[in-house]
Amino acid sequence: MIGIINYGAGNIFSLTAALDRLSLKYGMVNAGDNMDRYSHIIIPGVGHAGAAMQKLQTSGLVNSIKALTKPVLGICVGMQLLTRHSEEGNAQLLHIMDIDTLHFAHKIPYKVPHMGWNSVNSSYDNNLFKGIPADAYFYFVHSYFIEYNPTFTLAYTTYGLKFSSAIQFNNFYGVQFHPEKSGEAGEQLLKNFCTI
Repeated sequence: MIGIINYGAGNIFSLTAALDRLSLKYGMVNAGDNMDRYSHIIIPGVGHAGAAMQKLQTSGLVNSIKALTKPVLGICVGMQLLTRHSEEGNAQLLHIMDIDTLHFAHKIPYKVPHMGWNSVNSSYDNNLFKGIPADAYFYFVHSYFIEYNPTFTLAYTTYGLKFSSAIQFNNFYGVQFHPEKSGEAGEQLLKNFCTI
């Protein structure tokens, strides 16, 4: 069963709708002491990374999340929270991975935010993208990106520059795109996560 971190910074409805379509059982995690009953944890997130981190700290879940040994998936801002620092609000984040979240502005010649469908190159051998074509399209909405780093990058996307669209360190995974809004490929990724 999946535990969804409910800290007031995620679009939980679209995620739960996708999990319902896939008949995947889930519950809401509102306090650190009830994570034990879940086999997998998802950290959703939309909006401002600094504000999301503040809400996570207020929820009292930070230490419990950092101590997790079960599979964890951060989605969009939930992925950014796994990094060391975000330029959005100059915020210190969970620092699960030694990489940063940066702003697209002044770095690319394209419109910001990066919004819409883009290909994700997942040529690395990993269980999260099992059965998904190496250049499948996923749905993105973001103004900040996680720097490409071969130590942590599971998949990358190009939008004016090459950035990490999926990352991993031990049991922690993150995706910048929204699998719950990415059709068949996104649903396959959510199913894959539940088998890790």
